[in-house]
Amino acid sequence: MDKIATAEQMRELDRRTIGEKGVAGLVLMENAGRGACEVIQEHFPELRRAAVFAGKGNNGGDGLVIARHLQNAGVEVTVLLLAGKDEIKGDARTNLEAWLKMKGKLEPIESEKRLAGQRTAILHADLLVDAILGTGLNAEVQGLYRAAIELINQVSSKRNLPVLAVDIASGLNADTGQVMGVAVEADVTASFGLAKVGQLCFPGAALSGRIEVIDISIPPKLFEDLPYHAVTAAAAAELFAHRPEDSHKGQNGHLLVLAGSPGKTGAAVMAGESALRSGAGLVTLGVPASLHDLFELKTLEVMTEPLPDTDRRTLGRAAVARAKELMADKEAVALGPGLGRGEEVTEFVRAVIAASSAPMVIDADGLNAVATDPEMVKARQAPIIVTPHPGEMGRLLKRPTVEVQADRLSAALEFAKSYGVITVLKGAHTVIATPEGQAFIVLSGNPGMATAGMGDVLTGVIGSLLGQGYDPARAAVLGVYVHGRAGDLAAKDLGEVGLIASDLIQRLPRTLSELKVEG
Repeated sequence: MDKIATAEQMRELDRRTIGEKGVAGLVLMENAGRGACEVIQEHFPELRRAAVFAGKGNNGGDGLVIARHLQNAGVEVTVLLLAGKDEIKGDARTNLEAWLKMKGKLEPIESEKRLAGQRTAILHADLLVDAILGTGLNAEVQGLYRAAIELINQVSSKRNLPVLAVDIASGLNADTGQVMGVAVEADVTASFGLAKVGQLCFPGAALSGRIEVIDISIPPKLFEDLPYHAVTAAAAAELFAHRPEDSHKGQNGHLLVLAGSPGKTGAAVMAGESALRSGAGLVTLGVPASLHDLFELKTLEVMTEPLPDTDRRTLGRAAVARAKELMADKEAVALGPGLGRGEEVTEFVRAVIAASSAPMVIDADGLNAVATDPEMVKARQAPIIVTPHPGEMGRLLKRPTVEVQADRLSAALEFAKSYGVITVLKGAHTVIATPEGQAFIVLSGNPGMATAGMGDVLTGVIGSLLGQGYDPARAAVLGVYVHGRAGDLAAKDLGEVGLIASDLIQRLPRTLSELKVEG
């Protein structure tokens, strides 16, 4: 599985590579610049003229190395140095001096007026290289750097010029993917050592373009203890378990789905059907008794059990005893899709959490109940996976949704560590966090999946995998990838606009077949 890193983790990797392994910082910079040049040559083989925007720090030094290698390859390069020459220090200074000795074209720019005067030279380039700001950015971009970033975006948009970002698109927060005032809109990012967390979290993911990871000679052994991962098709295939040829339904898990209320029967049905389509041997829906006949008509392979319900036709205190009986012989429980809200529902959720000896996934109205008192999950007997969307995550953490979205990784990790549950923060590039501090960003899914019922399908997929015996973290990660990939297949077949949750259910077997072949 591909490791990813925060800005601080990358700084520590650089420090250890230099201090413990004896690799000079100048060597790392040379490797970075040469690798980025190779990426440029691969993506833009017909390149004739390039404009390199270089800041005064190490990111600018990387840009100077790129300029040197491009010039050696016959490309006409102009370096737009966004500082005075005397401001450049350390390894970047060494590469500036090398550029000058090579008679490379250099335009020192110390004011916005001077920058505006270089517009003609910029317009003649075939490629714009952003080597302005690196991963250490922690404040809004202002002044000359802001003007340079805005100019890059304007020229790129007007002339349809490609932009390559060096290590990270300038203006992006490397940890959150948030824009620090303004950010370069890159077509390709040459990311050094590892991809950065912020390059996989939106809006950073959209602004980074295609990410190419460059080996800069950081020893791979130093990556081993990093806790954050990107989940690709290859990683998902490694997680997928092939079942024996002589397996039978009793070996593939029995999932109990406790769900449903008036107006939300579809949520329960989709959770059950998606569980079967994800390989569960048996699925039983535990539903309000007054709605049971309706469920009997809506399901085929999924079994149903009526539970005593409230006068609002939801599951409540009276359903707890029967729910305990049903849970007794199940391998996994899914709690929440379409369950409804209210005090009785909350008490039902609290009792089920405390009583279940099987691993459980909680979603939707189950999470709304938990949000009234998150401490209830600490009464669990078995592992719990929660699958909130950003609004639900905000309610669980008692904070605005906008704060959750501003730092999705931290939000998921905070809840996972505080309450000891695996936390699946849904959204574009879903984040999964474990109580031990591991985190995963899943690179499947598409905008067409932003519609009702998708979470119910995910609940069924994860519940199915839990029932099949996958450990909870593995079930969560694989389940999220499979769900997103099924959405991608549906979008390919039907288009993103108008995609509905049941479109994914039909494509779950195809998705799992892909993993079987890949693995």
